[in-house]
Amino acid sequence: MAKNILIFMLGGLLGGAGGFALGIFVYPFIFLSDIVGAERVENPASRKVLARGTFVHANPSDPIHYGKGRVTVYEGLLHLEGDFEVGPGPKFHVYLVPERNVTPATKVAQSMYVDLGRLKAFKGSQNYPIPPGVDPARYGSVVIWCEHFGVLISPAELKMGS
Repeated sequence: MAKNILIFMLGGLLGGAGGFALGIFVYPFIFLSDIVGAERVENPASRKVLARGTFVHANPSDPIHYGKGRVTVYEGLLHLEGDFEVGPGPKFHVYLVPERNVTPATKVAQSMYVDLGRLKAFKGSQNYPIPPGVDPARYGSVVIWCEHFGVLISPAELKMGS
């Protein structure tokens, strides 16, 4: 009898842990992939454009972690354009990274990156304020980074003065 109770409890524990782990992976695909960002830049003609870039698929052999679309850096604001899209996942953040050529081998987490915040949507236009005192000219790329797993999702090399 005690053996059956122990097996039942162990099965419940393993099933609960497995269900939780599966939920971490499935949740973004089911509930968040339909959210599309639609933020606009107020008075874009009056804002100074500091840089532009285009997100790329960092590892073409990885069909899950991809990105595409454009990014524009204004004074005090980073704007993901309407054509922006990344594959869904947990806890994606937008980073300014000093390196220009960011690859999956780049040690992004050890660099002097600036975290602009959690990604608001996997598609569409989004705004991220650049903190006062941060000089975008010192950063060569914008990176979408998965903080949960420490994985590069998509980098965009910035071309200054574009």
